[in-house]
Amino acid sequence: AGAVLLGGLNMDEFAYGFTTENTHYGPTRNPHDTGRIAGGSSGGSGAAIAAGQVPLSLGSDTNGSIRVPASLCGVWGLKPTFGRLSRRGTYPFVHSIDHLGPLADSVEGLALAYDAMQGPDPLDPGCSASRIQPSVPVLSQGIAGLRIGVLGGWFRDNAGPAARAAVDVAALTLGASEVVMWPDAEIGRAAAFVITASEGGCLHLDDLRIRPQDFEPLSVDRFISGVLQPVAWYLRAQRFRRVYRDKVNALFRDWDILIAPATPI
Repeated sequence: AGAVLLGGLNMDEFAYGFTTENTHYGPTRNPHDTGRIAGGSSGGSGAAIAAGQVPLSLGSDTNGSIRVPASLCGVWGLKPTFGRLSRRGTYPFVHSIDHLGPLADSVEGLALAYDAMQGPDPLDPGCSASRIQPSVPVLSQGIAGLRIGVLGGWFRDNAGPAARAAVDVAALTLGASEVVMWPDAEIGRAAAFVITASEGGCLHLDDLRIRPQDFEPLSVDRFISGVLQPVAWYLRAQRFRRVYRDKVNALFRDWDILIAPATPI
């Protein structure tokens, strides 16, 4: 698509973390305050944009790894629909959940990157065959006609004062006032963590047996615990996921956008 590759960026090892504290390469600092974290796991991607080093970057998102650094670094990030963008050429973490997506310094940059990455890929079995849906042409339409709500319940109750205030500002700006309850949020979160630990641990099982000392100390115990999880936990989590998908899809029959904090801080 004509992009110029500038280099690689720091991240949590194997994308397993939310802080980009990497023992091998050091932590990624937040450009707005180097005494604070940049978020993770794609912390380098968010920090590089916030520091003005690049206009856009790529990240991966399993349980927030694009959204968290985008939020904490004050940039734009997009976790697209699962399968919308090809994952070919990347190293997997949790195959049934992993997404690739762009981060950028503007909505326009985010849309340009997303459109350039769209399209079916026969070499990625998880990539959707859906037609390309360009996003750049619709930016000029603004938010007119969109049904926008604010997530309450679990999302509100577990957010700190700063996160709540940020949501309130976004809601006021977008003209959203109605509170929407997301079904079984805490169960969905737990199921995602079970799937993540199990798939991630099993992916690295051989290396965990042979050379566990080479793994990131901050994540190796979680990989091992994932391997030791009963298979029944994983199967139950995936079964719940199928039911949960239907509940969430039903919610979006009434809403186009739901506002929530990306992190509780």
